[in-house]
Order: sequence, then structure tokens, then C-alpha cells
Amino acid sequence: MSEHQTSGHRRRPGEHPGDHAGAPPGERREPAGGAPGATGTTGTAEDGVLRVRLGALRELVGLSRTRLDERVLAEAGRVLDEAAARDRLPRAYTTVAIAGATGSGKSTLFNALAGAQLSEAGVRRPTTASPVSCTWEAGREQSPDGLLERLGVPARARRRAHVLDPGLRGLILLDLPDYDSVDPAHREQVDRLLGLVDAVVWVVDPEKYADALLHERYLRAFAGHADVSLIVLNQADRLPPEAVDAVLDDLRRLLDERGVALGEHGEPGAWVLAGSALTGDGVGELRKLIGELVAARTAAARRLAADVDSVARGLEPVYVADGAQAPVGLTDDAREEFGDRLAAAVGAPAAGLAAERGWLRRADRACGTPLAQGLRRLVARRAERRGEPPALATGRLRTDVSPAVSAPVVEQAVRQLSDEAAEGLPEPWARAVREAAWRGAESLPGALERALGERERGRPPRPGWWSAAAAGQAVLLATQLLGLCWLLTVLIGQPVMGRWLPLLLLCAGSVGGPLLAWGCRIAARGPAHAHGRAEEWRMRRLAAELGHRQVVEPVAAELMRYREVRERFVVAASPEGGTELSTSGG
Repeated sequence: MSEHQTSGHRRRPGEHPGDHAGAPPGERREPAGGAPGATGTTGTAEDGVLRVRLGALRELVGLSRTRLDERVLAEAGRVLDEAAARDRLPRAYTTVAIAGATGSGKSTLFNALAGAQLSEAGVRRPTTASPVSCTWEAGREQSPDGLLERLGVPARARRRAHVLDPGLRGLILLDLPDYDSVDPAHREQVDRLLGLVDAVVWVVDPEKYADALLHERYLRAFAGHADVSLIVLNQADRLPPEAVDAVLDDLRRLLDERGVALGEHGEPGAWVLAGSALTGDGVGELRKLIGELVAARTAAARRLAADVDSVARGLEPVYVADGAQAPVGLTDDAREEFGDRLAAAVGAPAAGLAAERGWLRRADRACGTPLAQGLRRLVARRAERRGEPPALATGRLRTDVSPAVSAPVVEQAVRQLSDEAAEGLPEPWARAVREAAWRGAESLPGALERALGERERGRPPRPGWWSAAAAGQAVLLATQLLGLCWLLTVLIGQPVMGRWLPLLLLCAGSVGGPLLAWGCRIAARGPAHAHGRAEEWRMRRLAAELGHRQVVEPVAAELMRYREVRERFVVAASPEGGTELSTSGG
């Protein structure tokens, strides 16, 4: 068989980058710091990385169950179940399946590897109706029965190796039914077992090595498992020597087109070789490659790692959007703009302006001239007699009435916040963010109206200078009346002292009152503006607190959950169990 392989160094199935150059096949250095496995065998760095990735995948599934359709997580759940089941079984055994089409000679190859006629091979098709196993025992304390039960190999089809090859200790070799069998039950068995075994030997023949069913349904699907795959061109003795290389090259081309990596030039991938089970050509080389794979005792971990890789590729669209960078989420600007929109919905700017004007009107009433106050009361009485509201007649606006909340403005604010928060998220998580926002928004207008209706009513404390101004107006009114009476006395000819003094008193009272009222109005603008701003910010704060509690917090919780699952996905998807997401699309 070796004469048909391409030249150049290739990594053996049991080798890993960094192994000692020149180490004998099947021997490798154990990485430092390897943790003991659950089965009592020495763990490797691959086992440790796999445990980290499986733990991250398990947390990922748990955090995502209420956000994603169960069908999306079905394959991840299956891999986790298979990993847990495999971990409970001894790592001392490696299960290798021989899979092939009808007439490819896989049963003959199985018998050749086993060194005995263990599986029926003949002209009748299909010959293999149920899986047949051959076990090279790893030791008396290590029983393969648990693995065989998991694989579903019936007791009558379990065989012990007749040739005790030390290089194959711990191997469970399976002869599978034909994957192209006319019996659907056979195909179902093949599909089930291919999902359970640690490695696969794909057997093809010169006539059907390019079969579309093999390449499209199986090899393309198993492209990520190339590192635990061997592809054997059987029945090479039927070809002229010069045609074997041509068929192997064409087979490699087909594999490359299906995305199956080839284990050439030190790269990880599938090993392709030719031989003949009938003549024994290449059987020894195949046995040696399988022995290296078994001796490494990493096939199970590498198979599960490939399964996790496949699951990660399938789940990537639901955890990572267009780019590798994490979405921005809720920014400070988005929160501030949401608060501004809610403030507009409850009429906070208008309420602040109304409060400012109300302060000015109170200042006018407290510091205005008595004549102006009397006219205001007269107008109010006339309006009341006509049936008009006094507030309408006097231009007064009540500031103690709760403003109506604009539901459309609230909806627009929630929509904009949820859209900005969901930007850059994969669709399932963007939908979860929007749903969380709208759940809180349903009762937000009513909650805002109730909160505004329950706010503290009443007027702010009366400034002391208003009383002083009112006293001043009373003094000026008295001065005005005194001057008027004095002037009338002068006009009727009564003898009084001084003729210009009454006129001076009358003018001082008449001009001083309006001047004092105008000065008080100017002085009241600053406190009135401050009062209006305080009222506006009070309503803003009230709206912001309710909006934060009912909308922002649920949205932030969804974003936090997404960040957690994204971190778990990054760890599960990384071949090294790292925390950085690769941008290669893998």
C-alpha cells in the first residue's frame, strides 16, 4: 500500500503537532499538566480543552432554552448527551467503524484486520444485516461491554480478536451494514452508529469511489471529522499499477471539493490509502495506522471536539451576527434620548412652563396694586355670572391637574430604544430584546398617569418678600388716599396747611404702586424660572424612573443574557477553548 501514497511527511492519526520528531509510531508525549480523566486513565490537554468547551456548550444551552426554538438546540443537546455517555465509559477502548457501500469489500477488510472469518462476506447483497464487532481487550479490569451496549451490538455479533496484536490493544472494530442498502433499517443503523463511534474507516472501490451518495450525504457531512477518518481504496488489485495513483489522485480531488481535509504534509486530516483485502496488500499499513490511532487514546476526544465544532458552526448565526465584534447595546445616549422622549410624552416641558407662569401670577397677585387685584376679582365675578370658568376669564391655568400622557409618543420612544438596543444582535436575540421592551411598554402609559396623579400637590412656600411688597402696596395705597382726600379738602376751600403736599402724596401713591408691582415682577422671574425648571425635572425624573424600571431594565437584562451566552459560545466554538471569537467564519 505504501507505494501508492504520496511522498512527503504526513501526520499519523495518533500524532499531534509538537510530538517528538522521530518518535516511534503510536508513542507520544503526554502534555504536561494533564488532568486525570473520569475513567481513571491519564487525561490529555485535549481532554481538558474538550471539558471546557462542553461545559461552555452546556451553559449555553441552559441559558438559551427560553429564547431559542428547541429544534435549534436539538443537535447541541444530542452532542452533550453523547459526550456524557461516552465519558462514563472507559477511555481505554477506541471504537472504529468500517463503513462502505454494497460490494466494496468492507466485510472482507474487516476479516483481514481481525485475522479470522468473523463477518459474513459473499455475493449475496446486502451481506451485513447488523453490526459485527471484534474487540482487542485492553485488560482484564477494562470491560468493553458498556461500549458495546451503547453501540447496540447484539451479543451474538460480538467477537474477540483471534490474533493478539499488542498494537491494537483497546480497539473495538465494527463492521457496519451497507450505507446504500435497499433495507431502510440497515441505513438507519449506519447513521446511528456513525454518530457514536470514535473513528471511521471509509471503504471505497474502484467502481464507486466517486459515488454521489457517499460524498454528498456522508463525507461532506463528516468533513469536520476528517482527523478521525481513514479512507481506503479497496480492491486495488483490480486496477493496473499505473491506474492506482490516478484513482487515488481523483479521490483526493473529490474529497478536497467536499471540504474534507487530507492528512498530508503534517496537516491534520483524513488519511487516504489503497490496498486489497483479498491479497492482503496494504492491510498491514492500515492496521498500523489504526494502531497509532488507538494507542493515542484521543480519538474519542477528537471525535467529540469535531462534533462540538459542527454544532458551533450550526449555532453561529443565532449567536453572532454579521461581525465578530459584540453589539454596542444600550448606550448612554440611547438612555438619555429615551428619557427625553418620555418627558415629552408626559408633558414635562409644558408643565414646567405652566409652573413658571403660575409662580409669576401668584407674585402678581401678592405684589400687585390693590386696584389691579380688584379688577381681577370683578372680571371673575362677571364671568361666573355668565357661566364661564373663572380661570378662563382671568387667564389662569391650574397647575395641579395631571397632564395626559401621550401613548403614541411613549410607543415611539420604546420602539426607538428597542431598535437601538437590538442593533447588531442575531435575530432571535434582537426579537427577545424587542419583546422585553414591549412587555414593559404595555402598562407604561397607565403607570405614568397614575404616578403623575399621585404626585405631591399644593403650592410652594410663599417668599417673605411678597409680604413686604404687599405691605408696601398698602402703604402706597394709604398715601394715595391721603393725598386724594387732602386735595379734595383744598378744592372745596377748607383751610389746610400746604397746597402742594397733597398733590405730591397723590402722585407718589399713584406712581409708586405700579412701580413696585413692576419691580416685583422683574424680581420674581428668576425664582419663577427656577420653580418651573424644578417642576419639569421632577416630572422628567418620575418618567425616567418608571421607564427605566419597566423598559430599560428588562432590555438590559436581555442584553446581559446575550452577552453571557455569547461568551459561552465563543468558548465552545474555540478549538482551544479560548475567549476570543475567530473571524475566519469557522
